Amino acid sequence: MRCDPGNSRGRLWPEPPSLTRSAFRRDCDRIIHATAFRRLAHKTQVFVFHEGDHFRTRLTHTLEVAQIARSLARALGLDEDLAEALALAHDLGHPPFGHAGERALDRCLGPAAASTTTPRRLRVVTALERRYAAFDGLNLTWETLEGLVKHNGPLTDRGGAAVGRYRERGLPHAIRAYGPHAGPRTLELRQRRGPESRAIADDIAYDAHDIDDGLRAELFALDDLAEVALVRDLLGKTRAGHPDAQIPPVRRTNWCGR
Repeated sequence: MRCDPGNSRGRLWPEPPSLTRSAFRRDCDRIIHATAFRRLAHKTQVFVFHEGDHFRTRLTHTLEVAQIARSLARALGLDEDLAEALALAHDLGHPPFGHAGERALDRCLGPAAASTTTPRRLRVVTALERRYAAFDGLNLTWETLEGLVKHNGPLTDRGGAAVGRYRERGLPHAIRAYGPHAGPRTLELRQRRGPESRAIADDIAYDAHDIDDGLRAELFALDDLAEVALVRDLLGKTRAGHPDAQIPPVRRTNWCGR
């Protein structure tokens, strides 16, 4: 069922509604203007940013995820603004060097490590961003926070025990600390996430653009992908319709001679 911004559970710190934007649209805008959002610009997706400005970073990856999320939400009759807000915030707090950066944090911090982006993401938007006089964080709606925390599904069982990736270590401190603070707006960690959160097509985006970046870096040829039936069929149709096309196009050097 589509989330209705008019029936949002609201924000931890009450604010008057906007005259021109829905509650979820305001969440999108707050995320875009957040310092943590700008920090994604030079974070590694696969290739480090100085390898060339055509390769994806965490920021450009996030924008592509947001585009797919909006398209899915529109097609499924979901709230596009909420889907976009969740997509824009899904990698906030991500360390550099991809998931290798997370593993490095684990080794440095040991049992205290927040070994996934989820608790860091929550702490960024509820505490570390300081742009408003009345509260810390971005004061996002309950629905946006709930979708960010349950990015990969429920975090506890009905008895409150951690499940999934948190089963061994328990819930990270950032998530446990937010619960009592939220009072009646607790994030209901045992419940399934909302439909807009399920439209966050992170894997669709990175599967597509990692292939594109790999081709650009000449790590493999397009014909190498023909082992995948879907790609083989698409290549066949493209070559049949455009027999003179170069696939991929001839690589051109850029301004720095690469």
